[in-house]
Amino acid sequence: MPHLNLPVLDLSLLDRGHEAAARFRDLLRAASHDVGFFYLTGTGVSPDLERRLHRAARDFFALPEADKLAIENVNSPHFRGYTRIGGERTQGRTDWREQIDIGPEQAPLTGGPDFNRLVGPNLWPAAQPGLRAVVSEWHDHLSGVARRLLRAWAVSLGAAESFFDEHFGEPSTLIKIVRYPGSTAPEPAQGVGAHKDSGVLTLLWIEPGKGGLQVERDGAWVDAPPVPGAFVVNIGELLEYATQGYLIATNHRVVSPRYPDDRISVPFFFNPALDQRLPLIDLPPELAAEAKGVTQDPANPIHALYGENALKSRLRAHPDVAEIWHADLLAART
Repeated sequence: MPHLNLPVLDLSLLDRGHEAAARFRDLLRAASHDVGFFYLTGTGVSPDLERRLHRAARDFFALPEADKLAIENVNSPHFRGYTRIGGERTQGRTDWREQIDIGPEQAPLTGGPDFNRLVGPNLWPAAQPGLRAVVSEWHDHLSGVARRLLRAWAVSLGAAESFFDEHFGEPSTLIKIVRYPGSTAPEPAQGVGAHKDSGVLTLLWIEPGKGGLQVERDGAWVDAPPVPGAFVVNIGELLEYATQGYLIATNHRVVSPRYPDDRISVPFFFNPALDQRLPLIDLPPELAAEAKGVTQDPANPIHALYGENALKSRLRAHPDVAEIWHADLLAART
């Protein structure tokens, strides 16, 4: 295994008795306090499920353009479906990737808070009827992994194990199946620009052997190459907010592969219900003393109410969808 710039944690330690579980929680707290990123093994995700997800992703991106554009996200007021290359932005700059966004399958909501507009059905490719089943299996397994992590985090921070369960509601999940095309640019190209995730927890699957993910550590960008059988895990702004900066959300980015290579990745975002407000955790004094405070960016405020964070993020990332379906929200924000 190559030298790794991020710690490696084994989730199966939680099943090996009290001492092993306590050791895992200590490592989890340290990793997310020091860098906000780590590798996670022992998740119980089978190699077969990984292969089927990888195959489904490759099959989707190999579809004729017309089949992909039939579910383009400009057809969805809920920001679901396919985003063509160059159709998403980070920090105002174009990301060089194509993807399909899949969230909870729900009926649209009318009225209520603005973030209710994110609730609705997915767009599934008619040319690939098997995609929905493998994504559903992936979603269910990773939801279980995410819940175990959050319970371990709660205990490690001096809270009740059920802290996040009690304040999450029905989770707002999002799966992105992403393909980064190769770039011929002389300088490293922006697959995804530097950013912090806007929610609580991200579990990232990366195509074996394909680098490109970089994490900011001590002011420098370090590589986070894929590790066989492991997910890359990072926390988002809401967990930083809930711990008042004891746990940190960390900038990360993806550098485009060199043409003719390309790269598949599948991030899974596990967040509270849109209408849930994650309360502050009453940290033990020794941890509270090390809380650095929440990173404040006037141009990108962190909201305690997840729906406000999520809507802010989607409107910025997909201005074409926003202009078609949510021009009134854009006008209100200028």
